[in-house]
Amino acid sequence: MALFEEVSKKSALHPKPAGLLLNYGTSGFRTVAEQLDHVMFRMGLLAVLRSKKTKATIGVMVTASHNPEEDNGIKLVDPMGEMVTPTWEEYAMQVANAEQEALLTVLGDIMKREAIDINQGAAVFIGRDTRPSSESLSQAVLDGILSLAGHAHDYGVLTTPQLHFMVRCENTQSRYGNPTTEGYYQKLSQAFVQLVKHAPNRTDDQKHLLVDGANGVGALKLREMEPFLQKELQISLFNKGTGGKLNFQCGADYVKVQQGPPLGVEMLVGQRCCSFDGDADRIVYYYSDSEGRFHLLDGDKIATLISTFLKKLVTQAGLDLQIGVVQTAYANGSSTRYLENNMKVTVRCVETGVKHLHHAAQEFDIGVYFEANGHGTVLFSESAVEKIQQLAMDSSTSDEKKSAAQILENTVNVTNQAVGDAISDMLLVEAVLAVQGLSLQQWDAMYTDLPNRQRKVKVADKSVITTTDAERRALSPAGLQDAVDALVKQYRLSRAFVRPSGTEDTIRVYAEADTQENTDSLAHEVCMAVYRLAGGVGEEPQPLC
Repeated sequence: MALFEEVSKKSALHPKPAGLLLNYGTSGFRTVAEQLDHVMFRMGLLAVLRSKKTKATIGVMVTASHNPEEDNGIKLVDPMGEMVTPTWEEYAMQVANAEQEALLTVLGDIMKREAIDINQGAAVFIGRDTRPSSESLSQAVLDGILSLAGHAHDYGVLTTPQLHFMVRCENTQSRYGNPTTEGYYQKLSQAFVQLVKHAPNRTDDQKHLLVDGANGVGALKLREMEPFLQKELQISLFNKGTGGKLNFQCGADYVKVQQGPPLGVEMLVGQRCCSFDGDADRIVYYYSDSEGRFHLLDGDKIATLISTFLKKLVTQAGLDLQIGVVQTAYANGSSTRYLENNMKVTVRCVETGVKHLHHAAQEFDIGVYFEANGHGTVLFSESAVEKIQQLAMDSSTSDEKKSAAQILENTVNVTNQAVGDAISDMLLVEAVLAVQGLSLQQWDAMYTDLPNRQRKVKVADKSVITTTDAERRALSPAGLQDAVDALVKQYRLSRAFVRPSGTEDTIRVYAEADTQENTDSLAHEVCMAVYRLAGGVGEEPQPLC
């Protein structure tokens, strides 16, 4: 057909290196930017097919999130701003990895399997981060969209959560919000300003927040948003992209893994600080105490703060809504115990990956999900939102119930329900602390994290390790889980697990124990077991100094 002739002609301008195979991991395709031109073009094609299939606008985000600046990546966004379905992840790999001469056949097979009407219209939103390679790679996406006669709206530089927001707004006919950056700023800011009205007499110190922008797009967009916040949040921005390198010794992932402050952030004792990651879909908080000790408040702490706040409000409002918290195996054991035992909140553990958390959170009236790395959000079911709105407008209800419902209503609006969003989560955390009159230290004292450590082991083939029980136990290779179990028994309050990376031939190791020394020792011994039993390559893992 004539349309495929155009695809064939344009595809020759974006050739695939022979033999190169890439995996669509938990966050799409990611690798060094030089290997991605053909993938970008082809994901433009696939986005058009997905749009035709769903009869809705699809999103394409060019980013590699917290990866080094030299890398890049791409992921597709489904109509409600969620991750693309697993079936279409498989299609993405088939299309990306097809050799040049087989591409049209693969596209034709997908169209046949999905009964796609080629005459159906298609619309795709494109966003990109600030990496040097992102502009040219997003042009390759555009080439793909246009070669299949799709309609494209290129937003240029956006945070990843902003693109998810735009897609959701567009496909709800703007009921969720206006699909513009100004619409995003207005919705979140108005809700935040309304929330902090419930915390009168806030001092300038209480309004002040230090933000590490990871030298990424989040810093740019936060600066744009500041006027909308009406001075209710006074931000000192560091690593804002004017000099430093993206994600280098800064950003949420660096702070979480290193358990120390980022480069360039000068903290006073007790001062509230937070870090975004490179595309602003992760956030962690931290502070330094009077003895100079660093305190990290990661995704587990954020989930606990938010779910505690929501449970109090729901109780105060007298609403019958089930609140659940969804975690992964990386969640600190202390957080799980606190939520279940102290707050009596339902906790569910799922496999690593936002799509798994998001799906499980949808099963609750109010689902709070955060990975320990700081990626997360809150989902409110349609019936929950309806009940909250009705109560907020009910003139016959008590002032206490009405106030709680109004706070809940603004909490819904300050939250980006499409995906984890560092800016939205920051505003929600700041509002919760203000409304409850909590300092960072009081929040931190809700429970004490068990010391933990994350390590990586390079292996020849990550697929040798398979897991079960939400990735908390290894099924293969033989003997590995027995070795981990034996090591765990040697330490108090300990646990450890191993899982393959989603994007590279490495095995991720997580360990917890009663002291940091024991935790580091356990993590090292598990790394050695992985190296010996799962085909480690290169130098043996070394103990941490």
